[in-house]
Amino acid sequence: MEKEAKLSFESDLTALLPRLRRFARSLTHDAADADDLTQVAVERALVARASFAAGTRMDSWMYRIMRNAWIDTSRARTRAAQTFVAEEAGAAIGDDGDRAMEARAELDRVGRAMATLPDEQREAVALVLVEGLAYKEAAAVLDIPMGTLTSRLVRGRAALMERLGKAA
Repeated sequence: MEKEAKLSFESDLTALLPRLRRFARSLTHDAADADDLTQVAVERALVARASFAAGTRMDSWMYRIMRNAWIDTSRARTRAAQTFVAEEAGAAIGDDGDRAMEARAELDRVGRAMATLPDEQREAVALVLVEGLAYKEAAAVLDIPMGTLTSRLVRGRAALMERLGKAA
């Protein structure tokens, strides 16, 4: 039975990797840093697998681990050493599908707008609007009261809409 639980844990964690990477990208603003953060979070989860309560939501547990890992990473870096570089133009050379190019351009525009939000608002928007977590779950991941989450989400959504409106 223990071997089945171990395999289930690992397969559930593997299935969650694309969502974890997307959340990591919203935290880090950089693909390479997002990959590193995802790896750190997965390593921490594997080490702490005994603390995962079977039957609970693994995604919420992993988002909390990832957020805490990001906080640890951010504290270790100095503000002066942080750089945010836009993705290179032409990342999709050879794809001449107009819809795909327009979708990538719009996604890049939204990503740049999200990157300008304060961390607290960006985390709330990423968890609720991008990842689809319920307010209660997102508040638990961020370790804040529901009212605080709602406030951050309202301000973040309004700021994001304002930035996207100005960019149009």
